[in-house]
Amino acid sequence: MSSDEELDALRRKRLAELQMQLEGEQQNADFKRRNAEAQAQMQTVLRTILTPEARERLAALRMARPELVADVEQQLFMLAQQGRINRKIDDNTLKDLLSRIIPKKREITIERK
Repeated sequence: MSSDEELDALRRKRLAELQMQLEGEQQNADFKRRNAEAQAQMQTVLRTILTPEARERLAALRMARPELVADVEQQLFMLAQQGRINRKIDDNTLKDLLSRIIPKKREITIERK
């Protein structure tokens, strides 16, 4: 194999690697864009079904338990899309909902003998 053929093979290999990398970056950008659009849509729906006080409560809870808030928001979004929420959710209703979802704390007692 001559050096020109080796150089040409290396160029083709490098070009294929760059094309694969570019395709991966484009897929990643598409995924991020779709995810951002979905988040924006979810926030719009939540703004319409939650009162300002309920949104504040979720924002405060997000600092302590972000995974719980994400689950609650997802459930509320799905219920709203299915048409099962027919009125605004106020702070008291959200409190009741959260109290059902959040597990009760176990009380630990230590007995000394």
